[in-house]
Amino acid sequence: MTRKVTIRDLAEAAGVSVTTVSQILNGKGDRFSSDTRARVQNLQEQLGYVPDYNARNLIMRSTQTIGVLIPNLANPFFSMFIKGIQKAAQAHQFVPIIFDANHNLELQDLYLEELIKRAANGLIIASATLDANDIDRILTRNGIPYLLFDQNDAQVGDRVWVDDYKGGQMAANYLLQSGHRRIALLIGENPTKNIQQRISGFRSVMRQYQLNLADDMIIETEMTKLGGYQAVDKLLAKAPTAVFTINDEMAVGLYRGLTERGLKIPQNLSIMGYDDIDLAQFVAPKLTTIRQPTFEMGRVATELLIERINDPRLDHQDRQLPLELIERDSVQTISNSPKI
Repeated sequence: MTRKVTIRDLAEAAGVSVTTVSQILNGKGDRFSSDTRARVQNLQEQLGYVPDYNARNLIMRSTQTIGVLIPNLANPFFSMFIKGIQKAAQAHQFVPIIFDANHNLELQDLYLEELIKRAANGLIIASATLDANDIDRILTRNGIPYLLFDQNDAQVGDRVWVDDYKGGQMAANYLLQSGHRRIALLIGENPTKNIQQRISGFRSVMRQYQLNLADDMIIETEMTKLGGYQAVDKLLAKAPTAVFTINDEMAVGLYRGLTERGLKIPQNLSIMGYDDIDLAQFVAPKLTTIRQPTFEMGRVATELLIERINDPRLDHQDRQLPLELIERDSVQTISNSPKI
């Protein structure tokens, strides 16, 4: 059975001490000659030596890891969010450890505990179902810096966020200005606070124009493509001219369900999404949506967290990023509606 190459093997091959090898590989070898440093580094590559993770941590006093807790890796929104995290982490020589809790509270608690056990330098928590105050109590007690994502009203920890209330308003204004009055909302079951804010923003615009968004026009389903697909019949029974789906994934499911019934978008039903996932540009017709700067959110979240890790005394960091209306082809203008 092949034996793992050790630091002692590398030291013997280079003709130097283990301490010398350790210091050179950990960026502390300035006092050694350039020939010695080059010999150690070349032999490391030739022998395939990989430093022992735990030993390195003892020397560096840092794991150089960021724990990331997300609710659903299958959601393209979080896939792009993670790409932003990876980009920034790599630039700062950190390694992200990503846990997908799959909307399971027990799993979320377990993974949070495991990240603490593994001495992650800091955490990015992208789950609106975990209580922010409980998170603060647990992580502050263990001296772990963290950043909250999707916790719009959190008063603890650093955070990166968008104004979901405004996002709901943007969606409502666009549909109303396109002439739609009978509008349905497709939302998730047990909506989290950020989703509730999107709904509240949408309702506020309807009220502003003395229009009613009846409770029976709000349909709950899973916030997935399957959830959107399964909600088609219930949605059609409400006879809306337009629907605002609380995320793009649900909209993609609606597309399939409507197509199977021989209905056309937007002629038979206008659809507006939220997030601007990559699929939004590949469905036909292309989806009109509210864009969240997902990649940028992951990148900024990571940079703020690393700043906090490097300087725990920093003032509270709170970064709001902008939303954008992306007008494509899935919303039809109704020309004979009363002007707003």
